[in-house]
Amino acid sequence: MSLTLHFHPLSSFCWKALIALYEIGVPFTPKLVDLGNPAERAALLQLWPIGKFPVLQDDARGEIVPESSIVIEYLDRHYLGRTRLLPADADKALQTRLRDRFYDLYVHLPMQKIMLDRLRPEGPKDPHGVEEARAQLRTSYAMIERQMAGGAWAMGDDFSLADCAAAPSLFYGSMAQPFGDGETNLAAYLERLKARPSFARVLKEAKPYFNMVPKER
Repeated sequence: MSLTLHFHPLSSFCWKALIALYEIGVPFTPKLVDLGNPAERAALLQLWPIGKFPVLQDDARGEIVPESSIVIEYLDRHYLGRTRLLPADADKALQTRLRDRFYDLYVHLPMQKIMLDRLRPEGPKDPHGVEEARAQLRTSYAMIERQMAGGAWAMGDDFSLADCAAAPSLFYGSMAQPFGDGETNLAAYLERLKARPSFARVLKEAKPYFNMVPKER
């Protein structure tokens, strides 16, 4: 297999890339990276000096592709399979990218702020930053609640890049900042995402590591 995904099974951005790989159905080799292992960290830095995953390695085309959104666009362009994750129509593709950015910037990142703060010792915690992140999530949740009033997926009837972004951010987001009682469309959307075979597979594979997810103290 020419494709290797360098990843960690709990990384939310890695989940995004894995969902796309399972949707497209292209064979690949998963390479779990333990950043706490100096040799594995050094090997990742050789591929992508920023040192973050996911990183897709394509030996057939001689390409190293970092960043989850770019990985998915790359797959959609060069390994088009049973699911197209970006519409062929340029205007619809632009709107799909916008929704992808929305989930990454306004759900995913504030969720990570809250979850990572749970790993800090008491002294260096950032309660102000966490409250800002919670406020951002509440705003984003309200927007998604309106967007998903019609059901289906982030961009309508077709599963897309935007849903790959939504799935991990909402799964972990619901742990960081639980949905409100009135956010029934949002909650139903997350349930549809969890039932999607590609995301269900990601969750099943990650389950043995769930004890490492930081809990609120």
